[in-house]
Amino acid sequence: MVGHFSLDGKVAVVTGGVQGIGKAVATRLSEAGALVHIADLHAPSDGATSHQTDVSQETDVQAMIAAVKAYSGRLDIVVNNAGIHRDYATLSEMKLSDLEDCLAVNTRGVAHVIKHSAPLLEDAGAIVNIASMAAQLGVGTLGTYAASKAAVLALTRVAAIELADRGIRVNAICPGSVRTPMALADGGEDLLKVEAAATPLGRICEPEEVAALVHALVASDFSFMTGQAINLCGGLSAGISDTVWQAVAAGSS
Repeated sequence: MVGHFSLDGKVAVVTGGVQGIGKAVATRLSEAGALVHIADLHAPSDGATSHQTDVSQETDVQAMIAAVKAYSGRLDIVVNNAGIHRDYATLSEMKLSDLEDCLAVNTRGVAHVIKHSAPLLEDAGAIVNIASMAAQLGVGTLGTYAASKAAVLALTRVAAIELADRGIRVNAICPGSVRTPMALADGGEDLLKVEAAATPLGRICEPEEVAALVHALVASDFSFMTGQAINLCGGLSAGISDTVWQAVAAGSS
């Protein structure tokens, strides 16, 4: 008998799978039995399951999906994780090039992968798009990133409707800040401290926690879940931590 959440015999593509969330997802899906193809700008192309891919370039995505088909002959799972973030800046100070870069990778990349993977996906397959809590809650200085991730939620809902007749489920995960090299880059230290303090669980998310939710969403056990944007935020979307209220009250007394 196949165990719960088994991915035996499944073939997956994980974009941005070289580090951070993508690496954790690839590891988790592989451990559950899936054959995982890594598509990443920094992945060495080996002709098998590693594909150097710039998701902002449609021709790159086409070539990657063709390589997956040639090697594996099928596709069951797609995880759109590749993403970038540019400078922290207010909308009045942002560079148009930063907005264009975020839209190119974070939004167009998801659209490219859905477009070219859908014909190969097996019926009853699954797509998970990694969005962000920044798409759900306004955060100062994150406008370019937030806009690109908010568009991912729209793509998720549309794809869920368009692919439903084949039983293909499409969902998005909206993590808060995750302990990855991108989140820990210079410039965001204060934002991470504030977020950890404001989050009811008192910390930021770990990559493996995102991977666990991806695993659940792509497993056949979750066959009635589609078109959803799931907040993985330690309770932040429910409200501000009591710690913050207590600190503010103590400071104003």
